Formats: sequence, C-alpha cells, structure tokens
Amino acid sequence: MPKQKTRKSVAKRFKKTATGKIKRGSAGRGHLFTNKSAKQKRRLRAGALVHDADAKRLINYLPK
Repeated sequence: MPKQKTRKSVAKRFKKTATGKIKRGSAGRGHLFTNKSAKQKRRLRAGALVHDADAKRLINYLPK
C-alpha cells in the first residue's frame, strides 16, 4: 500500500501535540496592527487547540 501524502497547506498551519491533539495559530495576525490594541495583539500571539470535530478531519492530512 502506498504511503499517504501530507497536505502541505495543512502541515504549515497546524502541529500535533504529544497527546495527539492539533494546535493552531490565531486568526487576525496578518496586517492592520495599528487598529488593534496592545492587549488584543498580545492575546493573538497565543495559539489554541482545534475543535474535536475539525481535528478528526485534519488528522489524516498531517504526517504520522
């Protein structure tokens, strides 16, 4: 059976944790930082976990 190819667009945006959950970055970090408060920019630095319903779909796209 051939190996499954990694979806490179997914691999660049998501990482797997040691427990198998999927980590993502925050949205809204691309540009227009002058309009955002320092508090908002500080909170956008932190990542978050992907919801379980979405993680089931993404787990097959990431390398094992």
